[in-house]
Amino acid sequence: MTHQPMPPVTSIDDWATARALLLVEEKQATRTLDALAAKRRRLPMTQLQRAYVLHGPAGEVSFIELFGGRRQLIVYHFMYGAAWTDTCGGCSRRMDDVGRLDHLHARDTSFVAIAAAPYPKIVDLWTRKGWTVPVYSSHGSSFNTDMGVTLNGEENFGLSVYLRGEADDVYRTYFTSGRGVEPAGFRQLLDLTPYGRQEDWEDSPDGWPQSPTYGWGSERDE
Repeated sequence: MTHQPMPPVTSIDDWATARALLLVEEKQATRTLDALAAKRRRLPMTQLQRAYVLHGPAGEVSFIELFGGRRQLIVYHFMYGAAWTDTCGGCSRRMDDVGRLDHLHARDTSFVAIAAAPYPKIVDLWTRKGWTVPVYSSHGSSFNTDMGVTLNGEENFGLSVYLRGEADDVYRTYFTSGRGVEPAGFRQLLDLTPYGRQEDWEDSPDGWPQSPTYGWGSERDE
């Protein structure tokens, strides 16, 4: 077996002491992330000025339909242009990260991917990769350009969050790129949304939907 460096070996007591010291910093990091999520829930939002038409399994679809009747929508901007012959490795791994969407749906939140390539080209890729994340094409629309993920003909990736108003007006509440797209678990994804996890321990504005921490979700076999 090829030699590789390993952590130092110590006694059980010394390991427990080192672990306890690290746990203090880990808990502080968790509290810092909770505070950031609370600030994210208080961000202002901006209204979409266009009624985008995308392409999906049933043909043309309006942007509002991507919500699936839910209040919040998370969009992963997948890097895949019309002329591309290969995919972005990072985006591919990101789709591998996304699990079942049941728990997001339980919190009134949908998740889809959108790419600039024509829809049949995207379907071929999705089928080959075995991805189950709902995917749509923005080909022929200004969606990617307006969202800042297509610039001067170059494709980029990112993650946007949208909120549907009571009159089906749509607002963009959040955007991130780079390592900001790494959160994959449904809890971390909900932390990016304006309503968050909607649990009663969260620091949220008055009137935000909330319920007991363990009082929601899908067991999937029920």
